[in-house]
Amino acid sequence: MPQPHRPTRPARPPRPQRARRGGAPDRRRGDDRPRWGVRLAAGLAVAVLGSGAIGHAVMTGLDTGIERVDPFKDMKNRPQAGHGLNFLLVGTDGRDKITPEDKRAYRLGGAPCHCTDTVMLVHLSADRQRASVVSLPRDSYAELPEHRDESSGKQHGPHPVKLNAAYAEGGPQLTVRTVESMTRVKIDHYLEVDFTSFMKTVDAMGGVEICTAKALRDQNTGLDLLPGSHRLSGGQALQYVRSRHVDGAADLGRMQRQQKFVAALIKQATGGGVLLNPVKFKEVSSTLLGSVRADRGFGSEQMLALGQALRDFTPASSEFASVPIGNPSYPVKGIGSTVKWDDPKAAKLFEALRLDRPLAPAAPGRQPAGRPQQQPAVPVDVPPQRIRVQVENGTRIDGLGGRVDAALRATGFDTTRAPGNGASRDVKRTVIAYDPRWDRSARTVSTALPGSELRAVAGQGRTVLVIAGADYRKVVPVRPEEPNQGQYGVVTGDQVICGK
Repeated sequence: MPQPHRPTRPARPPRPQRARRGGAPDRRRGDDRPRWGVRLAAGLAVAVLGSGAIGHAVMTGLDTGIERVDPFKDMKNRPQAGHGLNFLLVGTDGRDKITPEDKRAYRLGGAPCHCTDTVMLVHLSADRQRASVVSLPRDSYAELPEHRDESSGKQHGPHPVKLNAAYAEGGPQLTVRTVESMTRVKIDHYLEVDFTSFMKTVDAMGGVEICTAKALRDQNTGLDLLPGSHRLSGGQALQYVRSRHVDGAADLGRMQRQQKFVAALIKQATGGGVLLNPVKFKEVSSTLLGSVRADRGFGSEQMLALGQALRDFTPASSEFASVPIGNPSYPVKGIGSTVKWDDPKAAKLFEALRLDRPLAPAAPGRQPAGRPQQQPAVPVDVPPQRIRVQVENGTRIDGLGGRVDAALRATGFDTTRAPGNGASRDVKRTVIAYDPRWDRSARTVSTALPGSELRAVAGQGRTVLVIAGADYRKVVPVRPEEPNQGQYGVVTGDQVICGK
């Protein structure tokens, strides 16, 4: 039986904030807090997906802002190449170049470190119809191969570390070697970005829409979002993707929010006019590429070719996963607590990447091509399957109660299947009567019945009563905010964007 829910404030629009300017990014440094690689994935989507629609003229000159690295130099015994294209995306910090104003506004205090905070694999399928993004936890237990320390010049033998330390000891090359050793996935391209570029890129796009079914607050980052939809500026988006003290989910919750943000950014890029406006596209691309470090084989020509192949890309074309975890607190002497992967499950995940297979299970009930698409489901805090609903007909319209009961049941609610007649038959506006202890359940029902009136009734119990009024038109489909993620913890982009 669901537990009583604590009331929260109603949603209100976010306070507008002006776009802020950051200093020149430090391309060499990172920090152990924010996860900047997610923003790199998002920025890559902006650049890659739009290039085909814009053409060579717009892309001309963008290569000049990319700092080149050689992460594949003298590498031997590499994994066999599979199908498709694999990018290693790493995120660094650069907060030492952030303006004092932005540091205060977005709580970016602390010293940067020479390490990566995010490591992600992005696989583009051979047919360019799918992108699979796999997050590798920064604290993953890793065993570095023999190498020379980039800072001290000292030669090191193989030894265990947290994954983000590979960059500190051997830069991009050791990071690539370590990830290839752990995943047996051959890396085709390496890209590295910092969060200064992320903030500017989001602002250049006009912000990104995020929706949440519950309040999100984190005192460490300053995040403060009430339930509802919000258009986030670059700084606000930075708070959103950094926050891990929102609930008990910690880093897992943060990764899920980062997945939502990347999907929302793809939606903004593909559907918000950015890619069809040459001036806007070049502004966004220049902002991103101004702080990117990449291998010598990745440039505007590759972006253009990919963009032409991906011109029909949508949020549903992307899928997001995290490496299956066996032990989230695996102790290692001299290192501390690390994240130990579930090796058998992780091996299957990376095998799927090598074989160019989708990670997400086939979506049930997906509309066949050529048929009208159903209205996207709106995310809600409480899964409708957990909510018991009794429907009453508050009008003299024959059969209205049965239609409302059936429509609510079709979107997942646990209805009684026995609608009755209300005490009054002249109800103009649909009423949702609920016990205050189950207010979150009531708000989920009200989301499915937009325009309805919420009415608290002490002592009513867990069953939510819906009194259908003359204003009833339809039930809006709803879905749990955290969808079923299958065996690899996978979600597709269309599952996590705002459903309206």
